[in-house]
Amino acid sequence: MGGEARLDALPPQVESALSAFLAAAQQALSNNLVSAILFGSAAEGRLGPTSDVNLLLVLREFAPEGLARMRDALLTAEAAIKLRVMLVRERELPQAAELFAQKFADIMRRHRTVVGAEVLASLKIPRPAEIFRLRQILLNLVLRLREAFFTRGHRPEQVARILADTLGPLRAVCATLLELEGRPASDSTAALSDIAQSLGLQSAATHLMTAHAGHTSEPADALLQVVTLAERVAHRAAQLS
Repeated sequence: MGGEARLDALPPQVESALSAFLAAAQQALSNNLVSAILFGSAAEGRLGPTSDVNLLLVLREFAPEGLARMRDALLTAEAAIKLRVMLVRERELPQAAELFAQKFADIMRRHRTVVGAEVLASLKIPRPAEIFRLRQILLNLVLRLREAFFTRGHRPEQVARILADTLGPLRAVCATLLELEGRPASDSTAALSDIAQSLGLQSAATHLMTAHAGHTSEPADALLQVVTLAERVAHRAAQLS
């Protein structure tokens, strides 16, 4: 596959490392590469200090030899910009969207096709699958946050990392929840703020965003507020039908 990668508006370091990786991918995979899709914070232009750079490579076929040739490029990009790559065959996309409904709902909301075809435009996620996966992810998040509060709530540096890592998944499920309720937000951060405010827990959302930016205060109290927010969001998701 030819053509220059579309990487405008990214930080210079990210643009440089990602451009080099995509060039290696295009050379190694050639016509087997259908599409390269940037998703998550990088696609939104909201990369934080702890953010990964997430990339979906859509392939016609799984190509072990081609992928092996670009392994060094991947390792370089992993070290430079925390690149994370998902590999999906084009014909697997509908199944992936159903079985990983929440993940693909978030990808479809926050993505930029940087090489190749716009393969997500016609992808549909079944509502029952999306509700089921949303509730599953929320319960798992609640259980992990409770454990984190119990085992690491007294260690400020660990709490800061937990809060930073929680922002992404929690705001993604909030965006999905609002969509399923029929009132989508402008973006996932706005969805988190909307739901937190409606539940009287705006301070929990503020703690998450502050930690993601590299700062936190009152760590144990902040983590407890986030546990409560996740519990309330899970309860609200349980009302969906």
